Amino acid sequence: MDTEKTAQPFDPASFEHVPVLLNECLDGLKIDPAGTYLDGTAGGAGHSSEIAKRLTTGRLVALDKDPDAVKAASERLAPYPCAVVVQSDFSQMNGVLDRLGIDGVDGILLDLGVSSHQLDTPERGFSYMRDAPLDMRMSQSGLSAYDVINGYDFKELCRVFRDYGEEKFAPMIAKHILQTRTQRPIATTGELATLISASIPARARREGGHPAKRVFQAVRIEVNGELSSLSVFLGETFERLRSGGRMAIITFHSLEDRMVKQRYAALCRGCTCPPDFPVCVCGNRPKGKLVNKKPIEAGETELAANSRSKSAKLRIIEKL
Repeated sequence: MDTEKTAQPFDPASFEHVPVLLNECLDGLKIDPAGTYLDGTAGGAGHSSEIAKRLTTGRLVALDKDPDAVKAASERLAPYPCAVVVQSDFSQMNGVLDRLGIDGVDGILLDLGVSSHQLDTPERGFSYMRDAPLDMRMSQSGLSAYDVINGYDFKELCRVFRDYGEEKFAPMIAKHILQTRTQRPIATTGELATLISASIPARARREGGHPAKRVFQAVRIEVNGELSSLSVFLGETFERLRSGGRMAIITFHSLEDRMVKQRYAALCRGCTCPPDFPVCVCGNRPKGKLVNKKPIEAGETELAANSRSKSAKLRIIEKL
């Protein structure tokens, strides 16, 4: 397949992304018409536009690191004077709010993972289902999937595949990549997907979905620094919520969900003294309470309409 097609100018109207768990997010955030809200992953403004519709004197700040998403969200939020769109990674939320003169917010939303637009636009290089140049950069700048696959050594590739993809055949795949690189660069998603499939046992190829799924997830996470961004966000942004404000985070794989679950648990825990201490000496008090003890998942109707909602999990916490 020819992967050297001339790039076409981006049309914001082409940015399609069906918001996952939309009603559950809106209910969970408990929108105050006069409140201030932040959507850290605006995408095509699916969630953001519905939040904006519910505001009267309130404000909405919508962030995204993808220039295409920023253009699409800006166009779709233009009818709402309460909304401002900023190109930024959600880990930089505090800096954005500082520059806008916003001290506190009443709600924060994150919809993690890849947008439908990114997956369905071949030249972005996110999908193993379509042959295209290896890219996977949400920001469209910096380290690319090509750089990772063709530049990382054996240990680095194994680390990425194991830590971010939980790929048990990481050494076999990494070895095959290095062998192939001695002959030619691995330049396209199709080449990488075929190589991965050929690297693992035949039985594994027949089980557990597409054999390239875990490695593509791992490389995407590495390229975009997704878990490090989430770690910074979870460590810094809860304090920006006003009392009674809520944080809603949608995750799509176990690595993200584990981080969110553990951070929420720490915020709700309070006392960190050993269990055998007769009285608390640490002085820590709970900072939040869980709105839903178990993650909210898509129902049958949404699953039938949007198969990509299958792995979505929504966790919500309220600041005390």
